[in-house]
Amino acid sequence: MDSVALVNFDQDISQTLEQGLKLIDGFCSLASPVIIKPNICTINDNTGYSVTHALVVEAIVDLLFQHDSSLSIKIVESDSQSKWANEAFTKFGYSDLVKRFQNRNNDIELVNLSDCKTEKFQFQGEYFIDPELPEMLQKIGYIISVAQAKTHYLTVITGVLKNLFGFLPRKQQGFYHPNINEVIVDLNRLFPINLSIIDARVGVHGWNGPKTTPLGKFILGHKPVSVDAILAQLMNLEPNQIQHLVQSQKYDLGTIDPKVI
Repeated sequence: MDSVALVNFDQDISQTLEQGLKLIDGFCSLASPVIIKPNICTINDNTGYSVTHALVVEAIVDLLFQHDSSLSIKIVESDSQSKWANEAFTKFGYSDLVKRFQNRNNDIELVNLSDCKTEKFQFQGEYFIDPELPEMLQKIGYIISVAQAKTHYLTVITGVLKNLFGFLPRKQQGFYHPNINEVIVDLNRLFPINLSIIDARVGVHGWNGPKTTPLGKFILGHKPVSVDAILAQLMNLEPNQIQHLVQSQKYDLGTIDPKVI
């Protein structure tokens, strides 16, 4: 389960993802609802790769429904300082994506977590003590975190672990920045990711560029620390120097030295 697939992008997103999934033994134990968390960090994507492409998520959804057409899928994001989620869903093609699958009678919807009722979660973490979080996250069957290959001024990288920052419903998410590493660790303990996917076709310098570097890869795995560690290596960074990776490794969320396939 700690193996990570590093796959060359072959100009077909679906085929590339399918190849990667085969290398890591597929989806494993799927259950509804499947929560897909793309990285929609801003309303203005300065690089074309700062926000997860809807086509990538569409390919994932298609593969899920091919595997089990009865699945219930929710694509989730929250408001943040640099965007309103509902506006971003429309601008980046997610609303149209969901409509296409709904027209085929698939059970799929977009959820803005900032619009959801909150509920207290019983949890003692490194930062959170019984946090108030979106109620719908109490019932999760399977989580897929879909991230971009990006550096970040606070956390060194933005990968699948940090992507769960978007589970927080508070729009002014800068509130958490002084304790961001502990917040990331706690969110991933609360909501263990089942499948981690990084679109590393292009590496973005900073959370929204403007500088980019072609990488030509997709990274897939089941353990988020393991996947993020390979992302760090691909970007010529040292995983053991990235605080939230080292801290998360203590909680059976993967290893900073995984096997690469």
